[in-house]
Amino acid sequence: MNKPFCNALEIACELAQTHLDGLDTAPVACTTDLQTLRARLGKTLHNEGLPPEQVISELAADVKGGIVGSAGGRFFGWVIGGSLPAALAADWLVSAWDQNATLAACSPAAAVVEEITGQWLKVILGLPDSASFAFVSGCQMAHITCLAAARHTLLARAGWNVEEEGFCWAPRIRILASDVRHGALDRALRLLGFGSSQIVSLPTDALGRVLPEALERELRSNLTAPAIVLLQAGEINTGSFDSFAELIPLAHAQHAWVHIDAAFGLWAAASPRYKHLVMGIEHADSWATDGHKWLNVPFDSGFAFVADPEAHRAAMSHRAPYLTVSGEARDQIDWNPEWSRRGRAFPTYAALRQLGRKGIADLIDTCCEHARALVTRIGSLPGAEIVCEPILNQGLVRFPHPNADAAEVDHARHTEDIITAINATGEAFFTASNWKERRVMRVSVCNWLTKVNDVERAVAAAAKALQVKSATVASQSAL
Repeated sequence: MNKPFCNALEIACELAQTHLDGLDTAPVACTTDLQTLRARLGKTLHNEGLPPEQVISELAADVKGGIVGSAGGRFFGWVIGGSLPAALAADWLVSAWDQNATLAACSPAAAVVEEITGQWLKVILGLPDSASFAFVSGCQMAHITCLAAARHTLLARAGWNVEEEGFCWAPRIRILASDVRHGALDRALRLLGFGSSQIVSLPTDALGRVLPEALERELRSNLTAPAIVLLQAGEINTGSFDSFAELIPLAHAQHAWVHIDAAFGLWAAASPRYKHLVMGIEHADSWATDGHKWLNVPFDSGFAFVADPEAHRAAMSHRAPYLTVSGEARDQIDWNPEWSRRGRAFPTYAALRQLGRKGIADLIDTCCEHARALVTRIGSLPGAEIVCEPILNQGLVRFPHPNADAAEVDHARHTEDIITAINATGEAFFTASNWKERRVMRVSVCNWLTKVNDVERAVAAAAKALQVKSATVASQSAL
C-alpha cells in the first residue's frame, strides 16, 4: 500500500521527540548565528522536487542551534509557555485533519469542540456564563475582536452604524488606558482605526496600577464622548492587577466600555490562592487572554470573551450565498476576525482534559512559587537587587554597577551585561525590560516543565555571571 505521508511523519516524530527529550540538557539560548543559518537554509530551489523525508531531515539539521529552548523549564524570558503533551499531540492531529474551522459545515467536530471548550474556559476563568467567546491566534487578535465589539456598541449608542458607514466620520471615541499598558493594545487600536491621539494615558502607582481618582477625573472631564477603559490583569513587568471592583463601577457609571488585558493574569482566577487578584473582573464588558502562555498549548492560541454576544456577533459576522451556515451548531465565522483558520480549540480541549481544574490551579501555584524563588534568590546575590517581588508569576531584578559614582546608564549597561552572561551559560534564559526609568531583568515563569532544579540552575548561573563580571570590573578599575 502506498503511504505517502508515512516516512516524513515518522522522521518528524523522531526529530521532535529528540528535541523535547533534550530540552533539559541543551543550552536554552541559540548557539548558531544568523549568518550560519542563512548559509545552511539558503539552498538553491531546483526545478525538480525532493523526497519529503529528505526535506524534513535536512530542515531539522539546518536549523540546529537556531531554535530557542523556550519549550523547556529553564526559559524565563518574555511570557512564553511550553506545550503540554496532550495539547501538542492534539495540535499534530489538527494539522493532519487539516480542517477549516470557519463553519460547522466544514468540520462539525471542530465546531462542537469549540462550543464545549469555550464553556469550560468561562467556568475556569470565572466569567459570565452568558458571555460569547472566540478562539483566535493570540491576545492581540483577542483585543481586536473585543474592541471591535466595543466600537460597535459605543457608536450604535451614538446613532452610528460603523459596519455600514465605516469609521471615517464616526463620533470620536476616547480610549482611557494605563500609562504602562502593553503595546499589543496600541497595535490593536491602530488596526481598528483608532489614532494615538484618542488614547489618554492614565497615571499609575508604583506597581503599575491605575489610580482610581485619575480614572474618575478623566471620565468626568468629558461626559459626552463615548469611552473605552482599558484595564490590566497582570502588568507585563510587575504582574500587578488593577482594582477591578473599584474601577469598573466608575467606568460603567459614565457608560464606558471596560476591556481587560489579561494575557496571562486572567488565569489567576483558576487558583484558589490567587483568585482574589481578579475580584470584580467578571463585571467588565470584554476580556482577552492567551492559551499559549499559561495554559501551555502550542502557538497560536488566544481567547476573546464579550459580555454582550449581540455586540460581538454584529462586529464579526458575515453572510454570503456560498456559505453553508448551520441552524443547529455554532458557526465560528460569526465570532472570529479570521476566515480560514485552524481548529485551534482542539489543543485547548486536550490541555484542559489533561490538567483538570485541580491541575490548572496547581500549575498556576507552582509557577508563582518558582517565580518568587528566582526573584528573591537572584535578587539576594551580591551585586543584585530586587526591584519587584512577584505578585503572581512576574518579578524584576536589577544588577547595579559596582562603582560608587556609576550613573543610571552604567547600571543599565551592567544589567544587560549580566543578563547576556547568564544566557551565555546555556543554563537559563532571561530578558530585559524598563521599569520606572531603570533597566531591569524580568523574570517570568509560566511553563509546566519548570521544576525546583531548574530554579537552582538559574540561580547558580546568575551567581557565576555576577562573580565573573565583578572580577572583570575590579580588574579594569585597578588599571
